[in-house]
Parts: sequence; structure tokens; C-alpha cells
Amino acid sequence: AGAGGVQNAAARLAPSVINMPLDRLNTLGVITPDRPRSHIAEEFRMIKRPLLANIEGKGAAVVEHPNLIMVTSSLQGEGKTFTSINLAMSISMEEDRTVLLIDGDMAKANAGALLGAPKERPGLIDVLEHDDIGIEDVLLHTSIPNLRIIPAGLVHERATELLASENMRRLVQELSSRYPNRVVIFDSPPLLLTSEASVLASLMGQIVFVVAAEKTPPDAVQEAIEHIPEDKV
Repeated sequence: AGAGGVQNAAARLAPSVINMPLDRLNTLGVITPDRPRSHIAEEFRMIKRPLLANIEGKGAAVVEHPNLIMVTSSLQGEGKTFTSINLAMSISMEEDRTVLLIDGDMAKANAGALLGAPKERPGLIDVLEHDDIGIEDVLLHTSIPNLRIIPAGLVHERATELLASENMRRLVQELSSRYPNRVVIFDSPPLLLTSEASVLASLMGQIVFVVAAEKTPPDAVQEAIEHIPEDKV
């Protein structure tokens, strides 16, 4: 029984390729390689250009860890995960870039699921919690050559707190330095729902802040932005 358990764990951690549900993503309005000239694709070209310029050192500001990009919002339901996925898809179409999308919104864990990651796959939380599980154990390749995914993992009651741990700090530094041409996009918790989101923001190089037009109260936007360190772009 013990040997069988080890084999099952190894199978769950084995590298695999996720076939992206492109038809379903298209119906949700997500950029896909077979629709590179859609209206939403053009909009995200404009969004990604300054982010990539900062990574290449061509932006107006000097950014530490510019390849670490956090996508967040004030509250749930503002389009944060939709933005994370589209940004990852758009950047993955660049010639000389690979993209790693990390699902860090532990309360919802939607990003990985929308892209076809199996529900029971270990992910970010498991790396943070267990010393014997590394990034390479939970990294999922996809049918889009330049796109990788790390799902949220097996979420539990301490999941969000782990985002503010020393292990997370070390992990972020490793992700930033190991592959210089890789853009790492974190789908973060909303800033006003967990204190850990502001700690995560302090580890990032660039912040994409999503606001639901005509919906999010201006006071909530102002309060959330105050949780972002002033040295972030």
C-alpha cells in the first residue's frame, strides 16, 4: 500500500501537457492563437507593450524584477482573472518570450481551471508548504508552446497566509532570476480582501490594477492602491 501511494503521488506530480480548451476560451472572449487579430487581442497588445518595455529596460522607470507581473483589483468580480489570462496569452505570442501564469487567488483558483488544469493537481500552495515539492513538479506545459501554468494547488485554510511566507519570497526571487526571458504573471487575490495580497505586491516588479468601469466605488480603488508600495510600477 505504501509503494502504491508513492507511485500515485509520483503520477500526480509527473509533467504533463494541458490541451487548452480553445473553443470554450473563445466563447469567453479570451485571446487564442487562432484569433490573433480579434478586437480584444489588439487591446491587450496596447496593455502589454509598456510592461515588456520595462522588462527590456526601455521604460521610463528602472524596475527591480520587472518580469514579475501581478494582476490584482480592489474586489472580486472585476475581471482580474480574465485580464491575467489574456495578458498571458498575448505575451505568449511574442517571438522571444515564454510566459508562466501562476494562479495565486486561493479563494477562487479559477485561472488554472479555465485553462484546463485538472482540479486535483498540486500547485503553488504545495510548493510553499512542502520542502520536497519544487516548481518543476507542479509546472504544467500547455498546447500553446510558450505558455506554462502553475495552478493554485490543494487549497486549505492556511493557503492565503502562505503567500506572505518567507518561502514565497524565495520562490519569487528564483522565478525572476532562473529564466530571464520568462514573464511570470501572478493572478493575485484582491487587495481589499486579504492582507497577503499587499505582501505579494511588495515582491513584484510591476502591478496591473484592474477596475470594473462604472461598478467599483472610487473609494475602494483609492484604498486598494494605498496597499501597493510606492516604488512599484
